[in-house]
Amino acid sequence: METLLIIIAIVCGIVGLAGSILPALPGAPLSFAGLVALLFCPGANISSSALWVGGIFLVIVSVLDYIAPIWLTNISGGSKQATRGSVAGMIAGLFFFPPWGLVIGPFIGAFVGEMMAHASTGKALKVALMSFIGFLLTTGMKIVYSGVLLFMIIKESIEIVV
Repeated sequence: METLLIIIAIVCGIVGLAGSILPALPGAPLSFAGLVALLFCPGANISSSALWVGGIFLVIVSVLDYIAPIWLTNISGGSKQATRGSVAGMIAGLFFFPPWGLVIGPFIGAFVGEMMAHASTGKALKVALMSFIGFLLTTGMKIVYSGVLLFMIIKESIEIVV
């Protein structure tokens, strides 16, 4: 049972890290689930404070993942079409032009969305740039969070086995 839990934890950590980049996977929650899975291993030495801090950061990262791009798009004067275009561009980029489409897609989608809202080219570029910055910031946060949890999972798994 211990081996199965360790395998589940590591798989959750790896898939969680991948999910930090891929929009179809809930990266941060999967990474946290991997840490929780190790909690049930006999001999696991995961403190309750580590779980609390991990859980609090999970909530913060998850909330900011939705709020930051919208907030930055709104600060720059972007429309709802720009926000929707950014999301559509990210999804289209993922499926049609991986991996670079995932990075460029939100920018192009926000630009096209803002142009559809009858904005000037300059304003559409500004909105697209802010949407892109929001995407980069939240993706970076998720990568760091999931990376730290994956490190903790691997470190704890080694300690349990050895």
